Amino acid sequence: MPPWLKQGLAGACESVPPQWFLGRGYRTNHGFIRDAQWWSAERARAYQSGRLGKILRHAYCQTEFYRRMFDALGFQPNGDCSMEDLRRLPLIDKHVVINNLDDMCSRGYFSRGVDYGTTAGTSGMPLQFYINADRSAVEYSHLVVSWERIGYKLGVPMAVLRGRVVPPDRHGLRHQYDPVFRHHYYSSFHMSDDDMARYLAHMATIGPCFLHVYPSSVAAFARFVRRSGHPAPGNIQGIIAESEIVYPEQRRMVEETFGCRCFSCYGHSEKLVLAVECEQSTDYHVWPTYGCCELLDDDGRPITTPGQRGEIVGTGFINTVMPFVRYRTGDYATYVGSRCEACGREHVVLRDIQGHRTQEMLIAADGSGIPWTALNMHDDTFLHVRQFQFFQDTPGKAVLRIVPAAQFGAGDAERIQRNLHPKLEDRLTFTIQLVETILLPARGKAIYVDQRIPPGDRNEVTPGRR
Repeated sequence: MPPWLKQGLAGACESVPPQWFLGRGYRTNHGFIRDAQWWSAERARAYQSGRLGKILRHAYCQTEFYRRMFDALGFQPNGDCSMEDLRRLPLIDKHVVINNLDDMCSRGYFSRGVDYGTTAGTSGMPLQFYINADRSAVEYSHLVVSWERIGYKLGVPMAVLRGRVVPPDRHGLRHQYDPVFRHHYYSSFHMSDDDMARYLAHMATIGPCFLHVYPSSVAAFARFVRRSGHPAPGNIQGIIAESEIVYPEQRRMVEETFGCRCFSCYGHSEKLVLAVECEQSTDYHVWPTYGCCELLDDDGRPITTPGQRGEIVGTGFINTVMPFVRYRTGDYATYVGSRCEACGREHVVLRDIQGHRTQEMLIAADGSGIPWTALNMHDDTFLHVRQFQFFQDTPGKAVLRIVPAAQFGAGDAERIQRNLHPKLEDRLTFTIQLVETILLPARGKAIYVDQRIPPGDRNEVTPGRR
């Protein structure tokens, strides 16, 4: 529904519970997932075995890539599939996907509802993939049930700062309202002191609500409240912070400032693993109904010892257009156990998830921060780009270093400028520089913003560690 029509029908939309707009698929999945979080370990394993068998049979029957792989291994996915069966298959990573994109797609996938996706991921190399367009009922049901752990109910207003380009209204406030979901969108690209003062004042008028934010955005708000003397709105009941690492010291500051829980979820664009915090602690519970999560050591062996760290490897249940089987995410976590002693859920429990979704910042001309996460495009912006990185040593100006793919041309540079400009406007300008390589730090993780502006020259900088 276009925004102008939503606004015209705002009164009618608000009189209808959002779950009815979301449809029967959402309502059915929501009830199923709400119950599934309390399954026994045996029932969860049985469910996963059935889903693994189904996705592996689909991958074998419908894709050239997996048929070749399975045949070479003598692997026949018949019936249910155990974790031991799954571990007979090799790991895949971003390079494998890039080199086999077409063969990993199901036959006739373009005849169905398909979305094109891309993510920067690890090593600064854009990953392109395809995914079912009808995934929302399953995905959003998992998220809503997860958020319910801190008291959220579908239909309660949300104040959202998560990368949306929000133009100013007739009063100059960068705010948009979605009456279907009761979401109030503000611009995370415009975070000057004046902007934040206006956002906070408006949030105070929308009634009991939750914040849905990047951790870097809510941290900027908390620091603003502390230094400016502006009171934190008393109607904020909880904070849902996603898409970036939440640092412990940052969490403490945000919770002290706003007087409510800062709750985090872990996921990624490929839709393989979803893990959400417990309402009793900050440990993450892995959803067994979303995908299959493995935690592997450096030799590819499963980790079963509490306190040991490993890489998160995922096999997704949602994407049948382009199945991901045993995909290395490049994200790492500490294994806690297979049962949460605080709440009793019998899920895999992880702690201290660290990955490529860091809180790197570009500095706007006014000294405020623009989180890298908000610029991580999920379309064809970087279609013909092998690697990219922003370099900045002057507020309001940056250089976008690009390692081009063979197909890169003038049209690609124009598309990058055109697609990023609405998010940056006159706050930051950048030039494109083609380079042969972008050096990575010792651990091989990409740094998307090579930030060289001294801290004293920045108005807002998010603390953190690499």
